Amino acid sequence: MAQLGRFFPNEEYEVRWAAVEAEMKRRGLETAVVFGRSGGTNDRCGDVLYLTNFFSTASGQGYDSPIFEGRSFNSVLLQVGKKPELHADEPGIREDLISTDRIVSSNTPFRDIVQAVKALGLKGPVGLVGSDVVPLRYWNVMREEAPDIDWQIEDDLVISCRRIKSPREQDAMRIAGATASRALNRFMEGLIMGRSETEAASEAAREVVRSGGTVHFLPACHGDNINQFVANPIAAYTHDAPKQGDLVRGWVYGPMFEGYYQDPGRTSVCGRKPESAEQKEMVETGARIVEAVMEQIKPGVRVKQVAQHGLDLSRQYGAESNQMAEKWPHFGHGLGLFFEKPYLGVAMCDDDDVFEEGMALGVEAFFGLPGLGSAGFEQNMLVGAQGIELLTSSPMLWWD
Repeated sequence: MAQLGRFFPNEEYEVRWAAVEAEMKRRGLETAVVFGRSGGTNDRCGDVLYLTNFFSTASGQGYDSPIFEGRSFNSVLLQVGKKPELHADEPGIREDLISTDRIVSSNTPFRDIVQAVKALGLKGPVGLVGSDVVPLRYWNVMREEAPDIDWQIEDDLVISCRRIKSPREQDAMRIAGATASRALNRFMEGLIMGRSETEAASEAAREVVRSGGTVHFLPACHGDNINQFVANPIAAYTHDAPKQGDLVRGWVYGPMFEGYYQDPGRTSVCGRKPESAEQKEMVETGARIVEAVMEQIKPGVRVKQVAQHGLDLSRQYGAESNQMAEKWPHFGHGLGLFFEKPYLGVAMCDDDDVFEEGMALGVEAFFGLPGLGSAGFEQNMLVGAQGIELLTSSPMLWWD
């Protein structure tokens, strides 16, 4: 059972801490600082959330002031043999929601965390996790406050321990998958009925919010713009409505439950009746590629081998390049507290990457043919002992 209003009990965090500590020892680190950013954004909150269950509600206000700087940024001080110490960017934290009882609140989170490290009097390197999070402005602040700290960038320290999902995490992702599926169903139903992208997206958003999830993006496209991921990059949807026979595409992604992401997508035709046999075949081929890739995924199978299978199929079916396929030249990615490795791309994964039981994945394909447009599909899943367990249950095809 969850304790203190949390989905994950204390024991879950203790296992996480032990795994990260073991990884620190393997890397020769006694101390590390894990940086994150939340404050309304979700893409770089994962490591801090994973370790402490902390998510800032201080949205940053865009600029520093005389009384605070670095709003929305936070960090965790890790020392071998000690509980993690959360350094939060806001006061009045509900301690019952935090996994550790070592909590420091600060209006100047970068200055204070570096002073805390400096006070330890360390001689060796200090791991820095989150070099992609720390802005140059605050990196300069850290160097000014403590120029003698020997920072050693270890960005994958925590995420390497997040790769395999615990049974409780898998339960969270099942809940997330059910929410995303309901939302995607509403989205596609609206587009197929000829409602505007905004109307269809609003029904998807309503389903996510009423289920307790959060929307990151609700990309929609149709008709003449179908070779683009979205017609309106800012909102991801427009007030335009598809007409009968238009290709329509909807995607739902965001942290659907406890920060755990899902991102399923589907393509169909407004009115459910394809304009031609060729159009119908193109859409069904896009779905077929995703399903064929999923069939290859089992523990121990090399990621690059599966990615090559997807690429071979696309070429075999005569795929034409489109914006989505160029933006994401792969057939999927890891999932968790955001998009994770491995990428299912021939040029984007390592030769020794293999699928493991307990991984969470999104498998996707963007398939287009000359003169017909493009179709995009994505399924989310867990890797089980014998194969995959689907998390997203929305129909792949929406024909009468």
